[in-house]
Amino acid sequence: MPDPQSSAMDYAALLRESRHIHPAATSQKIGIALLSDAATQRFVPLLRTLFHRNQVNASLYEGPFDGIQLEAFDPGSELYRFQPDFIVLLNSVQALRASFAKRAGDASAFLEEKAREIVGTWDAIRGYSTATLVQSNFVMPYERYFGNFDQKVPGSFSSMVAQLNARIAQEARSRASVLINDVESVAAWVGRRQWFDDRFWDLAKSYCALETLPAVCKNIVDIALAARGRVVKCVVLDLDNTLWGGVVGDDGLEGIVLNAHGDGEGFWRLQAWLKELRNRGILLAVCSKNEMRNAVLPFDKHPDMLLRRGDITVFLANWNDKAANIRKVREVLNIGFDSMLFLDDNPFERNLVRGLLPDVIVPELPEDPADYVRALCELNLFETASFSSEDLNRAELYRAESGRREAQAAFASAEEFLRSLEMRMVVARFDPFHLPRIAQLIQRSNQFNLTTHRYTEAECEALMQDPGLLPLYAKLSDRLGDHGLIGVVVLEPQEDRIAIRDWLMSCRVLARGVEEYFMNLVVEQARARGLGRVAGEYIRTAKNQMVENFFVRFGFAQTGEHADHTHWVLDAGAYQARETFILPASELVAAK
Repeated sequence: MPDPQSSAMDYAALLRESRHIHPAATSQKIGIALLSDAATQRFVPLLRTLFHRNQVNASLYEGPFDGIQLEAFDPGSELYRFQPDFIVLLNSVQALRASFAKRAGDASAFLEEKAREIVGTWDAIRGYSTATLVQSNFVMPYERYFGNFDQKVPGSFSSMVAQLNARIAQEARSRASVLINDVESVAAWVGRRQWFDDRFWDLAKSYCALETLPAVCKNIVDIALAARGRVVKCVVLDLDNTLWGGVVGDDGLEGIVLNAHGDGEGFWRLQAWLKELRNRGILLAVCSKNEMRNAVLPFDKHPDMLLRRGDITVFLANWNDKAANIRKVREVLNIGFDSMLFLDDNPFERNLVRGLLPDVIVPELPEDPADYVRALCELNLFETASFSSEDLNRAELYRAESGRREAQAAFASAEEFLRSLEMRMVVARFDPFHLPRIAQLIQRSNQFNLTTHRYTEAECEALMQDPGLLPLYAKLSDRLGDHGLIGVVVLEPQEDRIAIRDWLMSCRVLARGVEEYFMNLVVEQARARGLGRVAGEYIRTAKNQMVENFFVRFGFAQTGEHADHTHWVLDAGAYQARETFILPASELVAAK
């Protein structure tokens, strides 16, 4: 990811930049459709530019003005011929105001009508497209017909808008294919006085003032990239003058500045923010130039320290340079540099990491620690398109893996260690309960991923319901703990073969025998159906070189190659089952 603060978010600057975009320089493609009751032409160059900054070539389709329902309910519309990856629904409060003024019934009837209209549009699109929907909520109006009493009047326009926003959020929770573009929060941050340009609306039906349009576009880009797996997984933290004021090695435990009120409250607030990120599944690591005994002291002893030693997944305190330690953190966690965020108060350290590890996200921090959290929140670095129960236990999963590494040192060979783990694996067909984690793994797995197809939760649901496919997930556990859901294989039985459409795994379980277990099972499925061959495909990307020889390992023969695609086939009858120390925890569910 590029540094979020490195480029201007100015409308005119973005417009100029859009004239010099070179799509060939991008590594990914994405299709975005815009449907709105406001004019959308000014969105297009800004979206292209912001996607391009993230190495994505965006192809955009604009629906006709105020033609959301016209496009959504027509199966032959240009919208569906475009086949977008994302459909952005931008509803403006200005258009809503006009409808509200012409309502025939009371405000509650109007609310129900608009809610049905919005949800009906989602369901219509879902019937014709697997695209992810990005639905805006409504910016709160500036009119207050009753003054401060407005919110106590359920029939007031502002009360109705607030209730409609709540309904949109509630309905979206039960639809995996719908994500919320929270433009109300954006408008509240910049201020409604700056957000609205009524003259521009009257003349050109502009969604908002030009100055605030880049913030809306950035929101759309953030959502789409998160849905494609571009997420921060780990925050790497400096300690002195970042998590607390002062230098613990010089000032001692009593001398550092950290408290819930007063001069140290900015540091305390940063820790509170980080604690909540950790609770939602973001990993925390420490990378400090310090003696270990000094570095851990506040975590263990300081009464106002919110973060404790157990909250930190990787703790490095030494005199190595920060880039070297970040490389070590990455090695331990087995994640990409582009999913790591580095926070350090020292400009020298920030610039060092930017220079040596350009993929790591390194934001500027304000001079005053009181502004740390505000500045970081403005960047919206932790956008996500999914959340599963496994996220809540992510730190514990990595801590258990650390315990396995320590335990391995006591064994003479890898085979002895693997046998001692008493590993059990569940393999089952996709089911509704596991769909959020399945989609998350598919969207975020880059290294051990044969094809890097990106499926949304709605698309995973379609795979689950397709009787012609065999979409499988795997969960692994051992005597030291649970690895959680760690692999996905999608199979397609064909006339004379079973084709591997997708195969991806968490890098946390490499060298455990999971690949061997899964391949044995794939061949068994082919034989059980009387199919003599197993076919596979490898699509080369910048990040999945580790599986370049995957099919060779299992005796597949290459049958074709074009561009970055290679095709492979295996004689199922000649395949010899590979040794593995994993035992089945249950029978294959709904495999036939």
